Amino acid sequence: MSEGVETVAAAVTISDSAVRRIRELEAAGDASGQMLRVAVGGGGCSGFQYSFDFDDACNGDDTVFARDGVRVVIDDISLEFLAGAEIHYVEELVGAYFTVRNPNAASTCGCGVSFAVG
Repeated sequence: MSEGVETVAAAVTISDSAVRRIRELEAAGDASGQMLRVAVGGGGCSGFQYSFDFDDACNGDDTVFARDGVRVVIDDISLEFLAGAEIHYVEELVGAYFTVRNPNAASTCGCGVSFAVG
């Protein structure tokens, strides 16, 4: 990790299902040694949208959240929208995906990928 990158374990949590899925992806070689990067950007049907990707690098404005050996990295701007949130993995008949249980979201779309703030 680069200098200035802080590791925190409280402000954003990682659910059991997200930990399990990240481990599965690591074991399959799809994300070996990488962190799940969660970011917030403009767009989506509700104004903001989440993006999920795997990354092996930390930037100076990143915060790393860890649980049971898996790591989630979030940049400072996105963290403002995600403080107190839980990174979660959902498996349903219509599909499986990472999502965010976000107490800062005033509303979300049906799939949970985009949200609005109040």
